[in-house]
Amino acid sequence: MAKFVPDVKTQRWIVIAGGRVNRPADPAAPTSGPKYKVNPFATGNESMTPPEVYRVGEGESGKPGWKVRVVPNKFPITDIHEVIIHSPDESHDLEDLPLEQVTLILQTYRQRYQAHQSDGHVLIFCNHGSSSGASLTHPHAQLVVIPHQINLDALAREPVNNIVEDNTHFTVYCPDFSQWPYEVWIAPKKEKTLFGNISDEEIKDLAQILKSTLCRLKGCYDNPEVKKIRADVPFAYNFYIYHGENWFIRIIPRFIHRAGFELGTGLNVNMIDPKDAAENLASKEFCKI
Repeated sequence: MAKFVPDVKTQRWIVIAGGRVNRPADPAAPTSGPKYKVNPFATGNESMTPPEVYRVGEGESGKPGWKVRVVPNKFPITDIHEVIIHSPDESHDLEDLPLEQVTLILQTYRQRYQAHQSDGHVLIFCNHGSSSGASLTHPHAQLVVIPHQINLDALAREPVNNIVEDNTHFTVYCPDFSQWPYEVWIAPKKEKTLFGNISDEEIKDLAQILKSTLCRLKGCYDNPEVKKIRADVPFAYNFYIYHGENWFIRIIPRFIHRAGFELGTGLNVNMIDPKDAAENLASKEFCKI
């Protein structure tokens, strides 16, 4: 069981999840911890995960044939913690997968959000790459449910400035309040909605613009000028879908690590002006998509 501990002075919470220390690591990941001998998310290895709770595609439960697969996390942070395996493809994620597959993934996100929205705050997040905190390289996202009574210390949607691109239903931008270099937000143009309310038409638009944005970030990351920020780590990012009303997707490329100043003051240092980041991400010179 997850243990939630409050700080009575700040009204912030921490989660005690002792089982997380036992997480095995991917053989391909740079770590000295315990490793999987085989990939438990690979097609054909379905028996290595807990029994699936949802799948997209053909085949019986727990058998090959799936396109997207959802299983409980063996090492949960919260009492409800699921893993959404993006595809049978072990090496390609949202920026490289076909648009049709990205659409199926987002439809699965919506289905799992709706399945748990009465249980508490539903947070969907993705850790991509070794410097993002991912313990397995096979592309996947995670869903956690936090009790309603827990106060989440989360950012609300920022005003739209420094636009990178948009389409019928969504806008991509780098908020003035960006805390990380090349931080990007994707916000629906419709306000006062939950992610679980997204329509099929909006999902198609979101799939297109999410894939495009990640491709822009990947292309920008390979630019020599950008690599001056941190050239010694492969492309990695985190994103999450805001749990409440006026939802958005916040994408954080992992160009840098946080250090003593940020930890000691609570202040974040962003070495790239969000206006410049937006211009670079929109530029064909920096980003080849």
